[in-house]
Amino acid sequence: MNFDYSPKVEQLRERLLAFFDEHIYPNEHRYHAEIDANRRAGNAWIPTRVIEELKPKARAAGLWNLFLPRSARAPEGLSNLEYAPLCEIMGRVYWAPEVFNCSAPDTGNMETLERYASEALKDRWLEPLLRGEIRSAFLMTEPDVASSDATNIQCRIERQGDEYVINGTKWWSSGAGDPRCALYIVMGKTNLEAGRHEQQSMVLVPANTPGITVKRHLSVFGYDDAPHGHMEIELKNVRVPAENILLGEGRGFEIAQGRLGPGRIHHCMRSIGAAERALELMCKRAISRVAFGKTIAQQTVTQERIAEARCSIEQARLLTLKAAYMMDTVGNKVAKAEIAMIKIVAPTMALKVIDWAMQVHGGMGVSDDTPLAYMWAGQRTLRFADGPDEVHRNSLAKLELARHMSLPNAGDMPITRGG
Repeated sequence: MNFDYSPKVEQLRERLLAFFDEHIYPNEHRYHAEIDANRRAGNAWIPTRVIEELKPKARAAGLWNLFLPRSARAPEGLSNLEYAPLCEIMGRVYWAPEVFNCSAPDTGNMETLERYASEALKDRWLEPLLRGEIRSAFLMTEPDVASSDATNIQCRIERQGDEYVINGTKWWSSGAGDPRCALYIVMGKTNLEAGRHEQQSMVLVPANTPGITVKRHLSVFGYDDAPHGHMEIELKNVRVPAENILLGEGRGFEIAQGRLGPGRIHHCMRSIGAAERALELMCKRAISRVAFGKTIAQQTVTQERIAEARCSIEQARLLTLKAAYMMDTVGNKVAKAEIAMIKIVAPTMALKVIDWAMQVHGGMGVSDDTPLAYMWAGQRTLRFADGPDEVHRNSLAKLELARHMSLPNAGDMPITRGG
């Protein structure tokens, strides 16, 4: 495995870093001020002008749709390994990925459409998403069941003639608060008599379809994440054309695994960027503040944490790059152990580094005067998003145990072969 940046990636990386210095960091205050002004005016759910102004600049700089590999519709797309250092930089400021049309859940939804949708559906939905004209949401999680086990989902997708009729309630539908959100990808059950993993299907649902009610937004540690938002959505007798089904009935789990692999590793790439930003803020604060006659940077406990943070970031980065390399070379299915590992490791690592940075900042660290508190809330949420830690640990343990099932006396072990 060779993780050296290619000349192409090095050039893109330098261009992206320059873009951050010129356009992203100087606009952090403006972004928050704009949302706060909208909130005081009574409607926080308005797209920010600052992001819309920066999008054409990002496109002109060749920093657009970099996440989508092997797509004729997005020839600028990179491999997972090439994209990793760029996605990491985008993760340094949580709202920055949208500037480059590389933000969740749109990236995962676009990858889903590219892989599994018909050409007609791609023309209708993928093209405007790639242009950044609309947004989308992924509706899988439900309030009444433990959705970490997706076989529990209760939403029904029933065929009636040339249409599918959808009934159910979803929540934590990220991105559905944005008024530009025009498309939902909905996972539900089409056949209750099929096998456990063949009951589910995915269907495309225009957000303005009759029968859809956005019931409320869900806050994350008190943050509403406007104008993006995480919504609870009721679908009552929602009708869509039968051709909106992806791949066909019973293929929902297959699609979910194809969608979540890239989505998970993109989250981890951004987590590393968030940890790098936190460590940078931590060091600058430690150097500039004096306590008990010495700078905070001279305190042994601070030095130990800085050193440990650097080690942890580098370890997580290498594991992310290995997972990305395997996804590119042997495919997501073969790389599922590495994807599970990095999904376990990266958010937990970032939380630790951000927490230490908050500690160095004192009271300021838990306020909104720095990005640390919001970063911490986002990383803590990632320990649930795209599968909780416990599910990934269980899957990883089963994969590891399965490697040893043929060993002598392995049959005496009180385990079952996992998949």
